[in-house]
Amino acid sequence: MEFLGLLVEILLLALGVYLYLFARGIIKVKDPERRERAESFRQQNATWMRLLGLALAAIMLMNVVLHISQLFSSAS
Repeated sequence: MEFLGLLVEILLLALGVYLYLFARGIIKVKDPERRERAESFRQQNATWMRLLGLALAAIMLMNVVLHISQLFSSAS
């Protein structure tokens, strides 16, 4: 059960990083129609998506580090 929680934390960390990268415009969509819609959405919501992505990534990174250190300390 411990590893399932760790997996969820890692997935949420990846979601936070993806959200931040999307908000910065680093992640691109290949389909032209979807790219246009994604770009307009990104321009309208970039500020809060950057903040949310950074906050989620920071919190989840801290959780992952604490979870791993807890796993190692209980193993000894």
